Amino acid sequence: MVRLNRIYTRTGDDGTTGLTGGERRKKHDLRIEAFGTVDETNAAIGLARLYTTGDVDEALARVQNDLFDLGADLSTPESDQPQQFEALRIVEAQVERLEGEIDTFNVQLAPLRSFVLPGGTPAAATLHIARTVCRRAERFTVALMEHEPGKVSPVTVRYLNRLSDLLFVAARVANENGARDVLWRPGQNR
Repeated sequence: MVRLNRIYTRTGDDGTTGLTGGERRKKHDLRIEAFGTVDETNAAIGLARLYTTGDVDEALARVQNDLFDLGADLSTPESDQPQQFEALRIVEAQVERLEGEIDTFNVQLAPLRSFVLPGGTPAAATLHIARTVCRRAERFTVALMEHEPGKVSPVTVRYLNRLSDLLFVAARVANENGARDVLWRPGQNR
């Protein structure tokens, strides 16, 4: 169980932040960028949930909890050395759950004939914001994998990739199952 007695510790006043094992990194470190952007994704989903209901909202509630797991995963570099504790990792079953939810939501949607512009209902618009922040988290995580080979679980990237797909499909569901989707019309304003 996590216990936070004080909100400010002053340990970050020198421009660093701590990883799970106690190692300090600069706040602009790629690992910090990756899990910080996962946190931004979670906040954007929290905003979207002000407008969602039913199965979409329930799925997003599960995702928000998963994103804390994912942040913990990214804040604990993988290591071949024995650790004092078992690191919390995203597992394949969490990715598979997202795939099942995507399939369930997608069944009710008409096939797309164009790209969807962010917008429609407030729920859809905020879900699109969450989707784009999630894509940024994915880019940072992929860059981190390349920068620190063997120290990032590939399941984290798969989770973020599926999550952005889930957020897209959820936005279409929130747009009255696609009826209020705003479609791109190439060259319309030339």
